[in-house]
Amino acid sequence: MERKKLNIWLPFLFALSMIGGLFLGYKMRDAFPTRHFFALEKSQPLQEVVDLIREKYVDEVSTAELMDTAILSMLTRLDPHTQYIPPNLLESANDDIAGSFYGIGIEFDMIDDTLHVVQIIPGGPAATAGLKNGDRILAAGDSILSGREKTAEYVRSVLKGNRGSAIRLQVLRGGTKLPVEVKRDIVAVNSVTAAYMINDSTGFIHLDRFSQPTYREFMIELEKLVESGMKQLILDVRGNGGGIMDAAVEIADEFLSGDKLITYTEGAHKKKEEYRCRRNGMFETGKLVVLADEGTASASEILIGALQDWDRATVVGRRTFGKGLVQEQFNLSNRGALRLTVSRYYTPLGRSIQRTYQPGNKDYFNEIHDPGFHSDSAAVDTTGRKFKTAGGKTLYEGGGIAPDVWVASDTSSISYAMAYMYGNRLVNQFTYLYPTSNPTVFNKYKTPDAFRQQYSVDENALRFFNQNILKDSVNTSTLTPSEMTFLMNSMKNGIARQLWRNEGYYRVQNAGDEAVQKALEILHKR
Repeated sequence: MERKKLNIWLPFLFALSMIGGLFLGYKMRDAFPTRHFFALEKSQPLQEVVDLIREKYVDEVSTAELMDTAILSMLTRLDPHTQYIPPNLLESANDDIAGSFYGIGIEFDMIDDTLHVVQIIPGGPAATAGLKNGDRILAAGDSILSGREKTAEYVRSVLKGNRGSAIRLQVLRGGTKLPVEVKRDIVAVNSVTAAYMINDSTGFIHLDRFSQPTYREFMIELEKLVESGMKQLILDVRGNGGGIMDAAVEIADEFLSGDKLITYTEGAHKKKEEYRCRRNGMFETGKLVVLADEGTASASEILIGALQDWDRATVVGRRTFGKGLVQEQFNLSNRGALRLTVSRYYTPLGRSIQRTYQPGNKDYFNEIHDPGFHSDSAAVDTTGRKFKTAGGKTLYEGGGIAPDVWVASDTSSISYAMAYMYGNRLVNQFTYLYPTSNPTVFNKYKTPDAFRQQYSVDENALRFFNQNILKDSVNTSTLTPSEMTFLMNSMKNGIARQLWRNEGYYRVQNAGDEAVQKALEILHKR
């Protein structure tokens, strides 16, 4: 009898269980992330406004653009480093992280409405196809690349493409037009832009960024220098705006011993996470000086902060940018991305080096160009908490990382002529066009050191600059003696870059670089 009753109630109990499960599943759906950035079950005012505009507005409008505008407006209420990346810019942003892209491997400039090949990247697709410095590219496939309206972004979009895809270029070499077919391939964007021995015992490395291949590149060059007899190192991270934090941590590990703390991160929704040394480093005991300036930011500051807190290096130069926020990238349904600040990072002593900001303050990124940022009184921000290193050094929190040895920048005003020359990239054009047009002048210099010691910018070079570059816009005769010295040094350094790429530039430029010379003095005394 009992079994018969149970059989009667079973269908009812089964149905009740199904209804309960459906109800529970419906209630739990809000616990999971939605697939769309604004995909909400219940309409919110933002979505309602967009819907009303789309359905009732007097003209046709792009709701995608409206959403982009709404997102950008929303982010102004957050920190300056949280960033929305629209779909058309995401590939380029990701290339910066990857440290490479698929293209043809050239550096170019638009001069007189024509695309000039300024540099061929060694070993790249363009070099394999036979392109040369000084070639002018008139067209790529069906795309005309000459004309005032052609921007650098447009040119890059045409030349970049899938790996292995071919692009047919129409090239003007001298007075001859010729077709050149180039197969796109991976093009590396080097993080280490220069690495060489300044003298018998001192190495120099300039680190331009922190991307995925940075640590591997750095170790290759560090090992070469150690094998060359390096006992002390000048590490130049001036102008290095950062990148991947892990790369900075790995490089710091090469200089610090034991299991020392390098940095830690923490946020309202992120638990504290420590990053420590994990291996024996290649250069844990050699003398070390790090060069920094206002362009040194983020991952670079993690590296410098760890070395300074542990009394491992002397920091020479100027106060760093002051970015102590960590971003994580989230891909969005519109194929864009959000780089959202999720935590702060701290130096081993517990310093946060983030510069103060107000949400929506557009002056935040421009402050580093103000004369006050570079004055002697601004060398150290003493308003934050005070810390002491084991060696007795006093350090402060906030406002970037203050150098141990201050090297001031030139904050004097510049003339209209100088501003015009550099603002319109005319000096860059000269340092490409002059050696390209006068190869016999420079063929006798076989090395950057020979060029540095023997070459001087002469009247022929200045005449070429005035007649072919400046034309009737401005003239070097209006410059002050100090401006003229600065210009001629810039010309010489730029020509060295054209002849021997970045390492040539640094070999020549460093001979007159005040911060580098100060670093050499410090290493000699220690």
